[in-house]
Amino acid sequence: MTLESMSSTMAMQMGLSFAIMNPNNEQMMSAYRSFLALSDLDPQCMGYIEAYANASVSVIQTGGAAAPAGGATADGNAAAGTGVSQLYSAIERGMTGVAESAMKEAIKDKDPLEVINDELIPALDKVGKGFEKGTVFLPQLLMSADAAKAAFEVVKQAMAGKPREMKGKVIIATVKGDIHDIGKNIVKVMLENYGYDVIDLGKDVPPEVIVDRAIQDDVKLVGLSALMTTTVVSMEDTIKLLREKKPDTKVVVGGAVMTQEYADQIGADCYAKDAMATVRYADEVFGN
Repeated sequence: MTLESMSSTMAMQMGLSFAIMNPNNEQMMSAYRSFLALSDLDPQCMGYIEAYANASVSVIQTGGAAAPAGGATADGNAAAGTGVSQLYSAIERGMTGVAESAMKEAIKDKDPLEVINDELIPALDKVGKGFEKGTVFLPQLLMSADAAKAAFEVVKQAMAGKPREMKGKVIIATVKGDIHDIGKNIVKVMLENYGYDVIDLGKDVPPEVIVDRAIQDDVKLVGLSALMTTTVVSMEDTIKLLREKKPDTKVVVGGAVMTQEYADQIGADCYAKDAMATVRYADEVFGN
């Protein structure tokens, strides 16, 4: 750290709120970004992450030049020419307000379901894969989920009140012990907009509640979601109870931890890798 960067840091600690400095001086900018992050003036440290996510340790320690991660600008928007949309970038980085605004802009020119399929789901998928590999951690995963949820609410409001022809009833639920529902909510909107009457039982739903409702409404298809490996057991318990109490009901499963192998092990009828796969299986079950 140079004398100039040390002096500017000390000045900021004493209350400096405006400084004339060279933005191309990386050591000064490094000190500035670090001060903002440590002083809780950089929301979720996103400015610091954007600047140094791809930098080597030596670059950060010496204040050398570092390219922004993924070609993104400090405000979280995708840089020109990268091919990454503002919505995708906002969800990947967990920026709730930006994601909401970006979705509002996106659906002005594109079909909402197309935006979900082309931008929202791929961004969540990338974060989910990063979580599985250990390059993305739980706080980042939850931030991305919140950003996706905010964008998703925009789509729900835009589609509210649109007339639909009902093809059949489908129950969806996140299984007992699991409180994550962003994936389930995406599936719900997709099913509804492809003509299905969706009974959403919410999250952390016991097997008995799901089975009782399937019997009560004579539902032919149940969709189960789980994000965590530990809750796959609850998914298996639900399937076993359905087989016992209502064997004519089909079960489709999905979620971040689910694979075809898992689905086969727990006795599911179908593994859906994404929301559209659920819709396609529903069409098969109901003969549409």
